[in-house]
Amino acid sequence: SPALQDPAVQAVLTSWGPGKYDAYWNHDQLNDPTVIPAAYGLNGVPVETFTGEGPVSYWNAYVAVTQMHGQGSFRDPEMGIEIVASPDLVTPKLPDLQAYQLTLAAATPPAGSYDPAAAQRGEAVFTGQGTCASCHRPPNFTDAGERVHQPSETGMDPGLAERGTTGGYRTTPLRGAWQRPPYFHDGSAATLQEVVEHYDGFLGLGLSAQQKADLVEYLKSL
Repeated sequence: SPALQDPAVQAVLTSWGPGKYDAYWNHDQLNDPTVIPAAYGLNGVPVETFTGEGPVSYWNAYVAVTQMHGQGSFRDPEMGIEIVASPDLVTPKLPDLQAYQLTLAAATPPAGSYDPAAAQRGEAVFTGQGTCASCHRPPNFTDAGERVHQPSETGMDPGLAERGTTGGYRTTPLRGAWQRPPYFHDGSAATLQEVVEHYDGFLGLGLSAQQKADLVEYLKSL
């Protein structure tokens, strides 16, 4: 989309990556903020949060009423929230807001930001020895909505999963990953190279230095 190429829009989109927020504070009063998931590329992705809770329409209502104090109704028995507004000025607007959000595609990587030949080799690693495609399945590069993964499956810190209702983590969609460091729910990987190194070590993939470099270039191309 031409609008997504606007420098001002790019600045906003990029700012979402390192931003952090604790969506569970109202639930358990712990202050352990996590990286805010991308607000674009959600079309075809049924759950948007790291722990696979959603959909985005729920979080739109939660933020509009409980965080931005809009005049609307919101109910969540598990968090002990029961807000009733009359008239409700928020709920009627939520379908249009969601429809707009689903039009926001991930931005195209800038020209010259990755090596096309290396990215092509990296795709072979992604679908082959790297086993990435077993969970990051095209076209959305996720299996979100079908399953959540236990932290022990991926070597992730279990803290956030244990605070949520699913007990695990969704597979993060990879479109636009080039522009949203740091990575993982806790921002523990500063670069895509660190992401690749983590999985290579934890899963015992045995990737060569060249394969890892090529895989990084492929991820930068998405």
